[in-house]
Amino acid sequence: MKEFIEIYQQHQVEIESFLMNTLKDHEFKYEENHNRFDENFNGFPSMELVYIRDKDYNQITPNIYRKDFDESANHKNRSYLTKKMVQKDNQFSISEPYLSVATGNICITVMKKQKKDYVFIDFALDTLLGRLGLIELNPAFNTFTKIFYQCIGFSLIFFAFLAILYAFYAFAAHFMNNGFTIDTFFKPIVSITLGLAIFDLGKTILEREVYFKSYGKHTEDAMVLTKFSIAIIIALSIEALMVVFKITLHDYTQMIQALYLILGVGVIVVSLGIYTYLTKKSE
Repeated sequence: MKEFIEIYQQHQVEIESFLMNTLKDHEFKYEENHNRFDENFNGFPSMELVYIRDKDYNQITPNIYRKDFDESANHKNRSYLTKKMVQKDNQFSISEPYLSVATGNICITVMKKQKKDYVFIDFALDTLLGRLGLIELNPAFNTFTKIFYQCIGFSLIFFAFLAILYAFYAFAAHFMNNGFTIDTFFKPIVSITLGLAIFDLGKTILEREVYFKSYGKHTEDAMVLTKFSIAIIIALSIEALMVVFKITLHDYTQMIQALYLILGVGVIVVSLGIYTYLTKKSE
């Protein structure tokens, strides 16, 4: 989904011009004895939702889909929609890409002034880009990819919860058998920290590839890696501290092993610092 947003932003002016020119002379009609804008969907493969709002922001038609309709949306106040619309001329306003609650797809909404009313048209972003030849659209593969990312994302979240549950189980078991020791205190923290990192990774995959959130800034890619790296650094630092305590209590000759681990953490910290600096510099 991220690629679709980027392609749209690169060609936004041309796409908006195409939509406005195409819809300029097209009149949307609705008759109460028909439950669909059947004729209005002809010639618009990317159109997925249409409805009309009056001058007082009240919806005066159902939500009309290509093969269905939703009467429950009729007569609802839609004043909040105008906040995300950007006026292009006296007749048209167009939104930025967003996740549609009605269809579950990434779409853009075009608001067209038609006589005294306003027509709202939702266009599926992927179909629109494919229609304009900006992407090679394969619906079956896109669906497979989305399901795959969804399974991976939820699997990571599942194992993140298992890691956190294991931390509490290990704490209780170790405390009952050995009392309160360094291992009893530090090992659950390591597991919880790793669980947090895994959860954050799974959440990011779902947000970016399945449930659109926001892709307005390219820095979010760097933020994801930074947050994950910080969690790993914390976990390794705790592990290194625990190793130092163990060696201090038992065998000083093994202190070099702890030094290697601490140096490794230091290399990761320095690498992350360089990456962050170069990322900010490139912007």
